[in-house]
Amino acid sequence: MNLILKKNYPRKFNKISGWGKTKAVDVEIINPKTIREIQDIIRNSHPKSIIARGAGRSYGDAAQIKKGKVLKLENFKEIFPNYINNEVTAQAGASFEEILRKIIPRGFFLPVTPGTKKITLGGAIAADVHGKNHHRDGSFGDYVKRVILIDGNGKRITLSPYKEDNLEINELFWATIGGMGLTGIIIEATFSIIPIQTSFIKEETNRFTNLDDLMKEMIRLDDQNKYSVAWIDSMNNNFRGILSRGNHATKQEIKKLKDIDYLSFNPHPFTKIPRFIPINLMNRQFVKIFNEWWFRKTPIKIVKRIITIEKFFYPLDAIENWNNIYGVNGFIQYQIIVPETCRYMIRKVLEKLNHINACSFLPVLKRLGKSNKSYLSFPSKGWTLSIDLPANNQKIDKLLEELDQEIIKVGGKLYLAKDARQSDSTFKKTYKSLDTWQKNKKILDPNCIFISDIANRLKICN
Repeated sequence: MNLILKKNYPRKFNKISGWGKTKAVDVEIINPKTIREIQDIIRNSHPKSIIARGAGRSYGDAAQIKKGKVLKLENFKEIFPNYINNEVTAQAGASFEEILRKIIPRGFFLPVTPGTKKITLGGAIAADVHGKNHHRDGSFGDYVKRVILIDGNGKRITLSPYKEDNLEINELFWATIGGMGLTGIIIEATFSIIPIQTSFIKEETNRFTNLDDLMKEMIRLDDQNKYSVAWIDSMNNNFRGILSRGNHATKQEIKKLKDIDYLSFNPHPFTKIPRFIPINLMNRQFVKIFNEWWFRKTPIKIVKRIITIEKFFYPLDAIENWNNIYGVNGFIQYQIIVPETCRYMIRKVLEKLNHINACSFLPVLKRLGKSNKSYLSFPSKGWTLSIDLPANNQKIDKLLEELDQEIIKVGGKLYLAKDARQSDSTFKKTYKSLDTWQKNKKILDPNCIFISDIANRLKICN
């Protein structure tokens, strides 16, 4: 008789956290080599024990589960472009940077990208990431054509936006888009890409002495630019800011540049922030000086220039491990969306944070367009403000709790991929399609195998 005995080897735990370096926990990291191995892990795991993790760029506790199994798809990075159909099929562990290195030289770009290219495709789908063009083009999930998922039964399934042979919405697909990895392990996806003539952006930038003028100009220019983003000086009483907008440059527009490769893309970090820095960069005086320099370096009149895709979309990627700038205590990011008619809330949030001397490097302001069909996706029509703040500050924590209540009243919400602190009450009052998502979670993961610390904190799966 052939009897195979499975030995109970001690589990090895590693301490991980999100990009904000808060809420660190011990997890068992697993790097499966095959789909069969993933299926076996799922089928032999207890409920509430597994979550997938990409590059660890979600800021809070979304891609971790305390004492659980964290699956990293580092062995799933293959990329298969189809330039005839303007699409790419790639495995979930492939990063946006790896995809861009392959498609830009062939004259294509991502339909949507956030402010870092270091995220994985699986993470982009799970968070339904958005970028500087959401006001016109929506979020990444709008361009996903197909997702291959290993569900809670260990079954490999294919999901698409619409059910086969009809236009009925595929709820399981939209539960996975923006579903924070809680419906299963994303293995592969096919998504659209857009043609470009060059790897350069035609950028226009100018500064504004107050927030109201800046926001009015953002509204006025909505239809004129594909990409738009503003940086706010939170230490200034008028919340002055810098508006940057851009469009893909054509060959004709960059013909004056000599000895240039029209479709070059070979980014490298400019510098690296050490893990432990000798001074506290989050003191009020340093932040004020930095913000003053940042504002003054931009002229009042519009400056037009041609810059690389790398400089326009991914300026922070030039600083490796920039999250270390906040020191050993880490930081949180408070990213909100408020409806179009409630733009006064942007000023109100900034004023209240300024009143308690909460230091923040240049908050980011963007306009968002219509939401998609995802049940847990963040973007909807209105204004989104992103603010990095020191972690473990009782005064800030108390104020953010108060601001949460005001966000609830106006019909706004907080971005799950950035969140590390909101309550389950706030979440359930702001994500109105949670019941529908939970119904589809139950279909895809009947035993609730997939869980995360954020899911436990917000009681998403209950």
